[in-house]
Amino acid sequence: MYGLCPMHIFTPWIFLPAFLALLALAVFDWARRDGQLCRAVSIGLLGGLAAAVVYDLFRVPFVFAKEWGIDSIVPPINLFKVFPRFGAMVLGEPIEQLNYSLSAQIIGWTYHFSNGATFGVMYLAMVGDAQRRHWGWAMLFALALELAMLFTPYPAVFNIPVTTGFVLVTIAAHALFGVGLGLSLRWLWMNTAAPRVVPLRTP
Repeated sequence: MYGLCPMHIFTPWIFLPAFLALLALAVFDWARRDGQLCRAVSIGLLGGLAAAVVYDLFRVPFVFAKEWGIDSIVPPINLFKVFPRFGAMVLGEPIEQLNYSLSAQIIGWTYHFSNGATFGVMYLAMVGDAQRRHWGWAMLFALALELAMLFTPYPAVFNIPVTTGFVLVTIAAHALFGVGLGLSLRWLWMNTAAPRVVPLRTP
């Protein structure tokens, strides 16, 4: 978005190798080490993905307000418009198109959910033990991401009018993402097996 690296180059040459390297480290840790890194990565990915689902479910009524006849109560805002554009950017296609291909739709939505999953890993890497952290910290983390996004070229690149309604809805959606992230990570942390203890070898 700052013109430093096109997404059709960044995604296959930076994002995917980095993600696969993280998974490889997690598998190696599970197979040869104490499993702590593998557990944290797995919980982070699952918790982030669950929070992304909550995030999108909250936004569905705004997206389909006119179709559902609730636009007198819920303001219609096309909050899903960026997803096919993500896909178009990854494929090296023009951002604005009349009809996006199925490939752009699938890749865009996949990229969106991968963001949610990796945000879970990022948050868990910062706080450590999810059981000892209140879900409010995850909400603050999500709101910080939202506020940072508003000060980037993101709205301009995707032609999103930064209206009061848009800001309020996205803040509420990100707050719910944070709550979902904090609660799901805490539940997963408490209900999955702790990493095994590997005894130290003495000479």
